[in-house]
Amino acid sequence: MSNHPQTKRHLVIASVMASMAMVAIEATIVSTAMPQIVTQLGGLRLYSWVFSSFLLAQTAMTVVFGKLADLYGRKPTVLVGIAIFLIGSLGAGFAWSMPAMIVFRLIQGIGAGAIQPVTLTIVGDLYPARERGKIQGYLASVWAISAVIGPMAGGLLIRDLSWSWIFWINVPIGLLAAFGFVSYLHEEKRHQRPSIDMLGAVLFTIAIGALMMALTDAGSENDGRALFEVALFVVSGALFAWHERRVQEPMISFSLWSHRPIAACNAATVLSGMALMGLTTFLPMYVQGVLHQSPVVAGLALTMMMVGWPSGATFAARSFHRLGLRRMLVGGSFFLPLGAVPFAVLNPQSSPVLAGVGSLVMGLGMGMVSVSSLMLIQEIVQPLQRGSATASNLFSRNLGSTLGAAIFGAVLNFGLSHFKGMSITSEQLRSLLDATPGAAQASLAGNDMVRAALHHSLHLTFLSIFVICAGAVLSVMLVPPIKLGGQPRETSAAAHLTEM
Repeated sequence: MSNHPQTKRHLVIASVMASMAMVAIEATIVSTAMPQIVTQLGGLRLYSWVFSSFLLAQTAMTVVFGKLADLYGRKPTVLVGIAIFLIGSLGAGFAWSMPAMIVFRLIQGIGAGAIQPVTLTIVGDLYPARERGKIQGYLASVWAISAVIGPMAGGLLIRDLSWSWIFWINVPIGLLAAFGFVSYLHEEKRHQRPSIDMLGAVLFTIAIGALMMALTDAGSENDGRALFEVALFVVSGALFAWHERRVQEPMISFSLWSHRPIAACNAATVLSGMALMGLTTFLPMYVQGVLHQSPVVAGLALTMMMVGWPSGATFAARSFHRLGLRRMLVGGSFFLPLGAVPFAVLNPQSSPVLAGVGSLVMGLGMGMVSVSSLMLIQEIVQPLQRGSATASNLFSRNLGSTLGAAIFGAVLNFGLSHFKGMSITSEQLRSLLDATPGAAQASLAGNDMVRAALHHSLHLTFLSIFVICAGAVLSVMLVPPIKLGGQPRETSAAAHLTEM
C-alpha cells in the first residue's frame, strides 16, 4: 500500500487518528453521562452492562475483523467498521430504554472491534518500521488526550445540550474519517476470491463472549449463570479448535498465534492489561478510603499513568531503531514491577505523591511494552497476516483487562471477608468511601476497622499486581532476538550482542 502513487499517507493517518479518537473517548465520556442516562431511562440494575456489552463485542470481534482485513483488504474492512460504529452511536443517542442502550452499545463495540486492529494494520502497511516512530507517538497521544478531555467534554455536552450528543458527536468525526479513507487510501486490487470461515467466526465469538460473561459474573450472586457460561465457553472453544484444524482458511492460524515471539508478546500484553485494570480500579479506592484524600487527588494520582503511557510509547517508537526492538521491549517491561513497588509499600501514613510516582513509572513501562510488542509482531509476519497478528495483540490487551477485573476483584473480596475473623460489608465500605476527607477524620473511630480492612485487602491486591508485572517481565524475556524486517535470529550469545 505504501508504494501506491495515489495514497496520501499524511491524510490517511489523519483519518486513522480520527477513527481511533472515536473509540478512545467512548469509555470516559460515557462514564460521565451515565448518571443522567440512568435517571432518564431507568434500569439501574443493568448499569454495568452498558460498559460490558461494548467491551464484550469489541474483544470478540477484534480477531474476526483482523482476519477479514487480511482476506478482503484494509479499506473495505475499516469502512464497514466505521459504518457499524456510527449506526450504534446514532441508535444509542435515540435509546428509549436501558435494554435498547445496551444493544446499541454492543453494536458500537462491534464497530470498535474493526476500527482498532485495522487502523493499526494500515499504519503498519503504510510506514516501514524505521519511519513508524513518529506515527506511533501521534497514536499514543490520541489515547492520552481522549482520557483527559473525555470527562470534560461529556460534562459540557450534558450541561449545554443533552446526553444523546455524547454519542451523536461521533457521526461527523466518523464521516470525515471515512471520507479520508475513501479518497486517499488506495490498495492494490485483490484478484483471489477468499473464503471466510463463518462457522469459525461464530464459534469464536460465542466462546469469547461466554468467557467474558463468566468472568464478569464470577464471585457475584449469579454463580449458576457463571457455571453455565464456563460450560458454554469450554464446549464452544473445543468445537472451535476442532473446526479450525480442519478448515482450509481458518479464522485463527494456530501456527501464527503459537509462534514464539508472538505468543510471548501477547502473554506479556495479557499480563500488563491485567495490571492496568487492577491499578485503574483500585488505586482511587486506596487513595480515598485509606489515605483519606479527595476524589480529585485520587484522580490526579491515577492520571500520572496517562502522562507516563504516551511518554513511554513515544520514546520507544523513536528509539527502537537505535536500541533494538527486543531491548526496548525487555527494558520497558522492567518499569512495570518497578512502578508496582510503591503500591506494594503504601500504608495509611503514605503520601499520595508516592502513588502518583508509581503510576507514572508503570505508565512509562506500559507505553514502551505496548508499542514495542505491537511493532515487533507486525514486523515478523507476512503482509497478508499483519491484520490477524495485530488483532491478536489487541485481543490480548482486552482479555487481560477482563481477567484483571475478575481476579483482582476476587482478591479484594477475599481480603475483606477474611480480616481478623470478621467480614466487612459493602455498606461499611461505601460509608467510608462516600465520606469527605474532613468527615472521615471526624468519624475516624468508627471507621478505623473498615479502613484497616481496606488497607489489608488492597495491600494483597497490589502485591498481586506486582506478581503479575513480574510475570510480564518473564514473558518478554522469552522473545528471541528479532532482526528488523526479518525472522527471529538464532538465540546465540553473538546474536544477543549484535542485535539490530
